[in-house]
Amino acid sequence: MLVGVPKEVKSHEYRVGLTPGSVRELVHHGHEVIIEAGAGGGIGFDDASYEAVGAGILASAAEVFAAAELIVKVKEPQPHEVAALRQGQILFTYLHLAADKLLTDGLIRSGAIAIAYETVTDARGGLPLLAPMSEVAGRMAVQVGAHCLEKEQGGIGVLLGGVPAAKVVILGGGVSGTNAARMAMGMEAYVTVIDRSLPRLYELDLQFGAQLHTLFSTMENIEREVIAADLVIGAVLIPGAAAPKLVSRGLVRAMKPGAVVVDISIDQGGCFETSRPTTHAAPTYLEEGVVHYCVTNMPGAVARTSTVALNNATLPFVLAIADRGWRGALSEDPHLRNGLNICRGRVTHPAVARDLGLTFTPPGQILEEK
Repeated sequence: MLVGVPKEVKSHEYRVGLTPGSVRELVHHGHEVIIEAGAGGGIGFDDASYEAVGAGILASAAEVFAAAELIVKVKEPQPHEVAALRQGQILFTYLHLAADKLLTDGLIRSGAIAIAYETVTDARGGLPLLAPMSEVAGRMAVQVGAHCLEKEQGGIGVLLGGVPAAKVVILGGGVSGTNAARMAMGMEAYVTVIDRSLPRLYELDLQFGAQLHTLFSTMENIEREVIAADLVIGAVLIPGAAAPKLVSRGLVRAMKPGAVVVDISIDQGGCFETSRPTTHAAPTYLEEGVVHYCVTNMPGAVARTSTVALNNATLPFVLAIADRGWRGALSEDPHLRNGLNICRGRVTHPAVARDLGLTFTPPGQILEEK
């Protein structure tokens, strides 16, 4: 199969779909790989390093899209990239469609086969291709939150590990929330995690002991903790679906002036009513007296670390698609099949269809068609 990797085009996005090491594996399996010139240059993977392992270098993204059977990216395609997709072409990347009707409509019109990293599952019910970036985003959330709390950044002027310790509230105890908690505790903050899963709260209690405070998710607990917090991190995830709005505008208004919210869930629409997407070029804004950090590609700030971590997780699936074709790979692996979001004009993920009011077609039905 001919696999293509275009350069990412979102603001300050330096990650790349395939590392030279991943390209080497694909070439070893008998596949051809083409890379847009400069695609990995921002993180030290120059064109020569790709050519050394057998990749071809093309001058433009348009050439990559025109030639490749399988496009491997990191971030969701931008409008001009969607326009470059064609009927039957395979796209493998993060999509986050439940919060993006325009992108969903474009992918439907393209006729492409769009497989989303964030809805691929594993045997334990986890999200193996989302987890690496969730780990990075969770750890980064505390770093950027601590920076935003500084007075010069518009914050209240609080040090996380100061006296008294800053109060950090984390909404969601999944992968990103757990990593955020670990970082915040390491900086000697007072940390509370709120989650609706009692088994998960029990696991966190066992893992961190008395150092971490855990609460069951109720309106009362959220309101009380958010109002008292210096930093609130939104780390809520419903696979494939839009994030629930757990914090209303009124509750944000009731927070301390200069407090900070970091919305990791912004890719799925955000869990604060006051959240709106931002970029690394302009990462924050002030709303209701509270500093908001809502960058949609947070791990892009540590692009080399993120790229390597992501490739470790995605490469086996890229190889499966290239070796067996999309139909064979999805037929053999129900977990990869869960990643199928759009297929030849039809919506094939139930949460995406539900949240956007579109008709759902089961992936199994499509795989049975000739």
